[in-house]
Amino acid sequence: MELVVMVGLQGAGKSTWVREQIADTHVVVSKDHWPNARRREARQRRTVDALLSTGHDVVVDNTNPALEDRAPLIAAARANGASVRAVYLPTPLELCLARNESRMGRARVPLVGVLATDRRLVPPSRGEGFDDVEVVRA
Repeated sequence: MELVVMVGLQGAGKSTWVREQIADTHVVVSKDHWPNARRREARQRRTVDALLSTGHDVVVDNTNPALEDRAPLIAAARANGASVRAVYLPTPLELCLARNESRMGRARVPLVGVLATDRRLVPPSRGEGFDDVEVVRA
């Protein structure tokens, strides 16, 4: 059983990577699935924990930019006996901004949101509890 935690800016290519690489083998969980829900973070944590506790492989497809964003996911994996892997897409900010600009409607993230995520982004490391960190270049 595995938990994969995606890490990268909006527009980095995380969802494309998930769709092309592991959507067939892992349950995809994203706060984007609940755009109008309150307490999306808590809902995501409950969903990930429930899926792992029933033996599912899970991928969390969000930006997960900081250690404090990833720590509860790592803890959930450990509590359920799952391995945990980070997939980090260090896509340049300029490319992320261009990709985001080409998005339509709710898929487009306000510029301030992308820039705020960029300021918070800390590359994942094994030292924070991941069994493996995979770096995927654009």
